[in-house]
Amino acid sequence: MNGRTIAALAGIACAGSALAAAQLAAAAVAPASAPVAAVGAAVVDAVPEPVKAFAIRAFGVHDKLVLLLGIGAVLLVLAAVVGVLARRRIAVGYAALALLGTAGAAAALTRPAAEASWAVPSLVGAACGAGVLALLFRKTAAPGPAVPGRAVDRRGVLLALAGAGLAGAAGWRLGGTGEVDAARDAVRLPEPVSTGPAGAGLDVPGLTPYLTPNADFYRVDTALVLPRILPEDYRLRVTGRVDRTLELTYRDLLERDLVEREFTISCVSNEVGGDLAGNARWLGVPLAELLAEAGVQDGADQLVSRSSDGWTAGTPTAACTDGRDALVAVGMNGEPLPIEHGFPVRMVVPGLYGYVSATKWLVELELSSFADFDPYWVRRDWAAEAPIKTFSRIDAPAPLKEVAAGPVPVAGVAWAQRRGIERVEVRVDEGPWAEAELAPVIGPDTWRQWRWTWDAPPGRHKLEVRATDGEGDTQTEERRTPFPDGATGWHSVVVTAA
Repeated sequence: MNGRTIAALAGIACAGSALAAAQLAAAAVAPASAPVAAVGAAVVDAVPEPVKAFAIRAFGVHDKLVLLLGIGAVLLVLAAVVGVLARRRIAVGYAALALLGTAGAAAALTRPAAEASWAVPSLVGAACGAGVLALLFRKTAAPGPAVPGRAVDRRGVLLALAGAGLAGAAGWRLGGTGEVDAARDAVRLPEPVSTGPAGAGLDVPGLTPYLTPNADFYRVDTALVLPRILPEDYRLRVTGRVDRTLELTYRDLLERDLVEREFTISCVSNEVGGDLAGNARWLGVPLAELLAEAGVQDGADQLVSRSSDGWTAGTPTAACTDGRDALVAVGMNGEPLPIEHGFPVRMVVPGLYGYVSATKWLVELELSSFADFDPYWVRRDWAAEAPIKTFSRIDAPAPLKEVAAGPVPVAGVAWAQRRGIERVEVRVDEGPWAEAELAPVIGPDTWRQWRWTWDAPPGRHKLEVRATDGEGDTQTEERRTPFPDGATGWHSVVVTAA
């Protein structure tokens, strides 16, 4: 390797050492205080709405991984450039590390749940990187054209790269979810005092199952690092405009009268035909009971729910007390909540998009008003109140699939929480609408599977679907993007029959 290449690797080794040391320190402070995670979270907050929408549309549940990889790639390139420049003037390297430490600390301290100690990992990392820089870039006695200013310790570079990799892996491991995973595995959920009816699904190849397995359930949130809350440390506070403040432990919640209900939740970012929706069997405490116990005061028309990482949602108080199955949930499909879905406790309210109703890692319920507080997404110009729109989707046949001419099963799901699905219709090549068969329904809050048998002639065809809800309103054909209160339009797929 020539001098420029080894200098670039030395720059990467310095940056890697800084990040690895910061990751180790963050494992002791808070995983979200690590500089890459903190900067990434700040980026999520700052990027324009169209960029967020594109990321969700393009990468789905992998959007956070793509962001972290992108930050890593940018740091890699910048570190290499700084390494080359530091051969001639080492002050450039020290300045870059100081900037990295300052930016990481500042980003960490801006997080809603941050404490002063969250600045420590970035500062420790910058100091460690500076030490490695001093060791790797040695001043030469007589600088010349071949080695302008500083010689780079080639062997030291390799050792530093290896050390940074090992230290970074150790920090990532120590800051992982292992302890919380073990605690979750040890939880034994009590039997509910009330169990709602269980729905039944249709048997059509390619059709989304009636109950979404936990591993397949969509995930959309702003948490680049999963909050790690041990059950014994958990506290839920009910505050704000209440007659009495409540504080409940995880054990307190489990010892209350739990109910189990099936209902569908959906993300407002779901595009027409998208899969950011899921149907699950939820176990939890009726939210209305907690609010009645606290005593809701006049004028408290918004319930602000807070996550342990500071994220906020605002739910109409009336939607939590009007008889629907709004829950402070502890279980999902017969097991404790998965960590990525809010363990140990989350909130779920059927009929509203998740950004105003489905707070994960729930730690506070504050009775407030829409006039007094704008939650996270409302501050970014999403609608303050967001009832779910009537939606339908074709799951089978898949887009651009080739099917055999003749009878072809066409199937999918439709949902309109709080109103229910009354009818689903399908048409081919903009011809007449044909009514589909609907699966049995247990209530207005679950999605409904449907199927229709199509006698497919040879050729290329477009299939479209629309649903009518229980109030008699049929989906509009008008295509609208999710912003600011949910997408509209008919879903269609193009297939070829041969």
